[in-house]
Amino acid sequence: MNPYSKWIEGKDPLAVLAATPGRIRELVSRFGPDGMNRPYAPGKWTARQVIAHLAQCEMIFGTRFRQAVTLEGYVVQPFDQDEWMAREPVAADGGELDALLAMREWNLAFWRSLSTEELGRKLTHPERGEMTVNLLLETVAGHDLNHLEQLETAAAGK
Repeated sequence: MNPYSKWIEGKDPLAVLAATPGRIRELVSRFGPDGMNRPYAPGKWTARQVIAHLAQCEMIFGTRFRQAVTLEGYVVQPFDQDEWMAREPVAADGGELDALLAMREWNLAFWRSLSTEELGRKLTHPERGEMTVNLLLETVAGHDLNHLEQLETAAAGK
């Protein structure tokens, strides 16, 4: 099951994952001094928090993929995104974006190296059941597009 399927349907997940960082960098350049602290909707995360969340996920997703292709019967360890965000310090210098971009380049190299056999490897997500590495890749790409939409909304100031 991919909870982000509506965002990724018909798209190449690797192309999405490669393009998203540039789009995020472009949006960040439009935010202005206070824009990073603007939520995408009332009561929702700020642009800075969305980027911090994406960096947190990039760290976790990279680990999940590496575990899934090297450990037989790998079971994903879920995390509570709101608990993580509540504990995350705010980087005044935009360190969240730098962390996301660096980890994305590292993960892209790994994802691009996956063989057909590795993409078909199975893993288990406690909340989503059995899935393949390829479905996990599609999920991560859809996750990117979901949050990219939020950043676009914040950048537009709506």
